[in-house]
Amino acid sequence: MKKRTLTGKGEFIYDYKYDILTFKMKNRNYKKSIEFHNFVIDIDDKNYITGIRIFDASKVFKVSKYVLKHIVKGEFKAIIENKILTININFVGKQRNKLINLLKTKQSYGHQIITPIKQNLTDSTVECAVI
Repeated sequence: MKKRTLTGKGEFIYDYKYDILTFKMKNRNYKKSIEFHNFVIDIDDKNYITGIRIFDASKVFKVSKYVLKHIVKGEFKAIIENKILTININFVGKQRNKLINLLKTKQSYGHQIITPIKQNLTDSTVECAVI
């Protein structure tokens, strides 16, 4: 069976007060959410993972809330393979008018989540860039 792939543009929202970072793909029809650890993933009506909410994001990424509030670009990738979910999140934030490059650097604050899933989701890859 061929692996399904979805690519598109995304957006991010950061709730400074509650320290919740959300990455989501634009123009997808929400169906349901799955919660685990400090994360909630959103699934669309075609069973693609199209978003993630990260609670206590500043602690997860070990970066200040100010940097999260000033994200200028980023990327989100979700892969489901053999009932294992892998999510990669990377972004660039700004602090005191200086870009803090969190993409492809030795000091990356990107995060990878790998977890088994019980839901019946087919193998797929979703890639989303936020510019």
